[in-house]
Amino acid sequence: MTMTLIKPPALEPVTLVEVRQFLRLADNNEDELLEGLVKAARETLETQTGLALINQTFRLYIDQWPSRGLIRIGKYPLQSLGPVTAFGDDGSPSVIAEHDLHLETASRPARLYIASRAGNAGALEVDFVAGFGETGKDVPDALRHAILTLVAHWYEFRGVYGAVQQPVSYPPAFERVIGLWRKVSL
Repeated sequence: MTMTLIKPPALEPVTLVEVRQFLRLADNNEDELLEGLVKAARETLETQTGLALINQTFRLYIDQWPSRGLIRIGKYPLQSLGPVTAFGDDGSPSVIAEHDLHLETASRPARLYIASRAGNAGALEVDFVAGFGETGKDVPDALRHAILTLVAHWYEFRGVYGAVQQPVSYPPAFERVIGLWRKVSL
């Protein structure tokens, strides 16, 4: 199973104004650096937690038909399901009808049940949108604060260590916040 990002978020969960306020910067001389740090912090948080903060479109590639027709979708929170395409042995695509799909979003990971196998279908593609919403205001405040904390940490240590040694570390406040959202497997 492979997941790729089809449509990235339209904006970041925290604005440059918020970052400058958090860092107590009066000017916008380092906005390009700050934009890069915010994006890197969001990507780090999303990778470590399995979350999508701002709505993003993903495609899940599945090499073989899932046992019992169950597909676990690892990005959270799942907002909507796009087309689910089955591919036959000859590579011919067919979209699975909506009435043959049952999506359970209350669990983490979300579960997609496919009622019946489409002919000689083997591989599948599942498109979906995951995220808390369209703007940073939709993202829980603790996660936004974690991004600001990580940006501040990286900003402070940017010149102390070389690029090869980055990221130097994560601040304890960042670790505690994302620990609450990290998906734990047993």
